[in-house]
Amino acid sequence: MGLFDFMKGKKGTVIASPLKGECIPIKEVKDPTFAEEILGKGIAIVPADGKVYAPADGTVSTVFPTGHAVGVTTPDGVEILIHVGMDTVELKGQFFHTIVETDQKVKKGDLLLEADMEGISNAGYDTVTPMIICNSTDFSEIKCKMDGVVEAGEEVITCMK
Repeated sequence: MGLFDFMKGKKGTVIASPLKGECIPIKEVKDPTFAEEILGKGIAIVPADGKVYAPADGTVSTVFPTGHAVGVTTPDGVEILIHVGMDTVELKGQFFHTIVETDQKVKKGDLLLEADMEGISNAGYDTVTPMIICNSTDFSEIKCKMDGVVEAGEEVITCMK
């Protein structure tokens, strides 16, 4: 049985990986806000590079001034937060370059931001990047990929109403 076989015959929203890297369970993230799913269900990626892409078609709902996080809302209301690294807000924008702005329409695969992962790591920060469904309680089921190497654009989360 494949990861998304449970949804045969059902309509769900498929969310892609925003980064190339290794997928890990959100519970393995060293920050309890993410690990305990306080912000919502999701996955985390140990990034292989610093290019962060739109995980689905939608509208950019948030671009943090420091460039370390971006939110995208899909047309059917899935609220996605991509948070590059742990505690990286403390870098005050250093090592981050945002490409998009709030209220901008994006297509799956559009470049959202670039991060210098080596610089972030050398500054003493963990580069693991959670992707969270902020409105998880709006869905009856959220299926997440738990492990393995992923390419940016590869399906990693499905949200079912």
